[in-house]
Amino acid sequence: MKKMIITLGIGASLLALAGCQDKSAPETNTSSFLTQPLITDIYTADPSAHVFNGRIYIYPSHDIDSGITTDGEGDKFDMKDYRIFSMDEVGGAITDHGEGLKLENIPWASRQLWAPDATEKNGKYYLYFPAKNKSDIFQIGVAISDSPTGPFTAEPEPINGSFSIDPAVFNDDDGAYYLYFGGIWGGQLQRWTTGTYNPDDNYPAANEPALSPKIARLSDDLVQFSEAPKDVQILDEQGNPLLSSDTERRFFEGAWVHKYNGKYYFSYSTGDTHKIVYAVGESPYGPFTYKGVVLMPVLGWTNHHSIVEHNGKWYLFYHDSQLSGGKTYLRNIKVTELVHNADGSIQTVDAYFE
Repeated sequence: MKKMIITLGIGASLLALAGCQDKSAPETNTSSFLTQPLITDIYTADPSAHVFNGRIYIYPSHDIDSGITTDGEGDKFDMKDYRIFSMDEVGGAITDHGEGLKLENIPWASRQLWAPDATEKNGKYYLYFPAKNKSDIFQIGVAISDSPTGPFTAEPEPINGSFSIDPAVFNDDDGAYYLYFGGIWGGQLQRWTTGTYNPDDNYPAANEPALSPKIARLSDDLVQFSEAPKDVQILDEQGNPLLSSDTERRFFEGAWVHKYNGKYYFSYSTGDTHKIVYAVGESPYGPFTYKGVVLMPVLGWTNHHSIVEHNGKWYLFYHDSQLSGGKTYLRNIKVTELVHNADGSIQTVDAYFE
């Protein structure tokens, strides 16, 4: 079932990009937000945007209030399906294509359909998603469709050797496909430091390198890894790995990769310091050198983004908690223009007007 949704007040705000100063999120005030929610009839988050056949498709997670009151390991984020949206251009009408995949139709999964991503190859569409298996351990699955809008049919088992959360697929110019993934705290990355799952959290010491996100090249059929996952190194300007104590810059979750002028831009969330930041490298494997902030903190604890080019402009998709008045597990997706400077750096976006 398709449904048309008219976006609210987005066009006028797309060109409003703020400066690079550090600022905490102000009190909720609708008029102060740089952009308005793209979807208002349900809660959506973690928007992965892609252009297929000239049209923008958005694959977000679908927040619901399931009545869970304990925080646990992200228990309030109890998502049960994925909805798919599309639009001809940013600022125009959005089509709601309904459910693309439901938890009950994923044989191996038990709960928590968190942030997904998607890609296309030879007319087939692939949806990558994290979920907890029957043992309550996050793994990453893949579902396939003949259409970017689904419905998607999940593979009967998760990707062999996958773990943690936040899959992000990148199709390079040479035709290779890579999957980036990982997230600490509720994302369980800290439980895989030995190569196998340990239910006890194991974080590096403050003066040790931070936990690294992972990368693995995908098989030709895009349903398995063609290699063992590798660490994605994020370095400071002196070439040293970012430390665990460097919470303003170290990786937390929400990896995304885009390519600009031949360089690979690895962007991600810093989690408890609430920023989207980026690093730049010469290879999809990295190493990536930290460069700066993409997006300052938004209303709500989490943030998760994607970056996509359409009709000669770049756009940043992200989420906040405007619709729910700050409930961080009931979020809404947004979009604004992203600008690369002449030297390749990214202009920092502030989620609020001054």
